[in-house]
Amino acid sequence: MSHQDSPERVAPDDKQRRASTTEVPDPAGWSSWFGGPDVAIGPRIGPVLSSISTGGESDTDQSSTAILDKQLAEEDGHAIKYRTCSWQKTAGLLFSEYICLAIMSFPWSYSVLGLVPGLILTVVSAGLVLYTSLVLWEFCLRHPEVRDVCDIGQMLFWNKKWAWWATAVMFLLNNTFIQGLHVLVGAKYLNTMTAADDVGCRTVSFGIVVAIICWVFSLPRTFDMLSKLGTASAFFTFVSVLLATIFAAIQAHPAGFDPDGATGTGGNPIVTAVPVLGTTFVNGLGAFLNISYTFIGQITLPSFIAEMKDPHDFPKALWACTIAEIILFSIVGGVVYAYVGNQYMTAPAFGSLEPLFKKVSFSFMIPTIIFLGVLYASVSARFIFFRIFQNSRHKNEHTVVGWATWASILLATWIVAFIIAQVIPFFSSLLSLMSSLFDSFFGFIFWGVAYFRMRKADGGIAVVKEHTVAGYVLGALNILIIIVGIFFLTVGTYASVESIILEFESGAVGSVFSCASNGL
Repeated sequence: MSHQDSPERVAPDDKQRRASTTEVPDPAGWSSWFGGPDVAIGPRIGPVLSSISTGGESDTDQSSTAILDKQLAEEDGHAIKYRTCSWQKTAGLLFSEYICLAIMSFPWSYSVLGLVPGLILTVVSAGLVLYTSLVLWEFCLRHPEVRDVCDIGQMLFWNKKWAWWATAVMFLLNNTFIQGLHVLVGAKYLNTMTAADDVGCRTVSFGIVVAIICWVFSLPRTFDMLSKLGTASAFFTFVSVLLATIFAAIQAHPAGFDPDGATGTGGNPIVTAVPVLGTTFVNGLGAFLNISYTFIGQITLPSFIAEMKDPHDFPKALWACTIAEIILFSIVGGVVYAYVGNQYMTAPAFGSLEPLFKKVSFSFMIPTIIFLGVLYASVSARFIFFRIFQNSRHKNEHTVVGWATWASILLATWIVAFIIAQVIPFFSSLLSLMSSLFDSFFGFIFWGVAYFRMRKADGGIAVVKEHTVAGYVLGALNILIIIVGIFFLTVGTYASVESIILEFESGAVGSVFSCASNGL
């Protein structure tokens, strides 16, 4: 076998000495689920893309371990090193990405779907994202030269350049939409805290302030530095949602409580196990898309893995984050919904709390409002920056040209994010639209295709070749994952757009570039 075709196994005692074996990796084996030094690395699905540097002058050895060793060796002696993250630091990045403001949309989703379907879909979504993230990780182990999901997109679809461009457009749009969401929520927070003050064009002005602050915090160039901020961000988010949950339970009544039901929607909070009568398909699907959006974050994972010292340890970070997500999201969503009920629910759920409680709990969300947008801005910026300075000293050294370019790229992304925040000035529908347009590919379709491409590279599709129960189950699961992605893209997008139209028609949201307050 050639280096390109032979799978590898990492020697446990010395990760720098890697020996090739002739064993084809078992996709259902323990190491493929939990990582570690015994992970068997399968063959590539294709040659290294011509646009990708493998980390050295000589690219004759295209085995995954050789490419990884070249990358590590190339960074020695440089001021800025990228492959520096341990699995603990990567876990910090994952926690900062997933333990985020969108948690406070879960109570609203449960109020639409009903408590039982909401909890079931929470666990199912977490399980699907965990599995597809492990498929993504396996792909990155086989192809350690990939820097982001755009490289993966081109490799998955037979090295076609159109696939790279299509993925790049979706990648940048997705990240910039998320930045826009955080500009929107930052303005919402400032409006909430200063509701009694006489401020000029409130929402637009506050949006500019938030965008500038986020741009400044985006300037660090490596994830090693950002992981420290990310860990702090996740901690403050946990405090924020914990306080919101406690306040929802101890407050006398939810915000806007109407004891007599004079408006037709008052009375004591109503909590239902299943969707209430009259729940439309658009509302139900929008609520599910809100849940799925919070879990689906695979778009950033290739960038995280590309900066790990030992990518074999990535599942440790992934499992820790997934378990924490299921527990936290379910408790926060279920408890807040139980005390607020259907009539008084807002998205995010801070708006369902009494004024003092709302301001206190919302304030602890400030680090996440800033940092998560910063994280996606950084992923987008390095995507562009690495391609501009592919083989240049500006990539790894502190130069005026390098830092000026980096800062300019980030500034451009935050300007676009500010515009998005002003054009789509609502929270839950923006989450749903992003989920349907981008998560369909980056959360489902890509990784179902990746599974079958890798099994083919192993010597045949497992379902056909092995005739095992595990092979049939995994094959069927990945077909289902692709179908779910197509459903998100088509039906999900329709439901999201329809929901946005209905919100504008009902006057439930402000106008484009509105000066009016959007506070909770």
